Amino acid sequence: MSEIVIRKVIDLLLRQGLVYTIERRGTFVAARPTLVRVSPERQMEDPATTFGNESPHRVDDVRIERTTTLVPADDEVAGLLGINPGTEVEHIVTAVAELGRPVSISDSYQLPGTDVATATVLEETIADKVPAPTHAVWLKVPAGDLVKAIRQRFLRHGRILMVSDVSYPKDRYESFVFRMTLEPES
Repeated sequence: MSEIVIRKVIDLLLRQGLVYTIERRGTFVAARPTLVRVSPERQMEDPATTFGNESPHRVDDVRIERTTTLVPADDEVAGLLGINPGTEVEHIVTAVAELGRPVSISDSYQLPGTDVATATVLEETIADKVPAPTHAVWLKVPAGDLVKAIRQRFLRHGRILMVSDVSYPKDRYESFVFRMTLEPES
């Protein structure tokens, strides 16, 4: 096998999270526990806590990058938040990597000053789909590959407080678990 082929194979294994590298020490097979994403409990946790709990590695091995900017709402975001297009909203991008491997990225939109912790309903729509271009770049997903995409809507009194689009590598979680409280009929 040529060195070029070997490098490409190692790059593919790195992108899939099957191996990891430690500078000046080498490339190692990753111990990958079967992860189960439990919702909605994790949604109100800080991402550092959530991903730290999932990681079999040290908390220091999980890197979270979060940026918040004010942007004019496009037609879709404005429609969801019930505001006029062009109204300024907070755009929060949260990108997470574990041992240098990207594991999650999200784009969230809310009106400035919104306290999402007051939400009483979380609605999630899960689909396998081609990621947004910025999500594909962060997750290092080849063109045309699918990711696990989750659209979250945090609501209070029927009004959307925040909408969030989250992307995970398709193989990040073996399953998704949801719990809900049921009110029995009298």
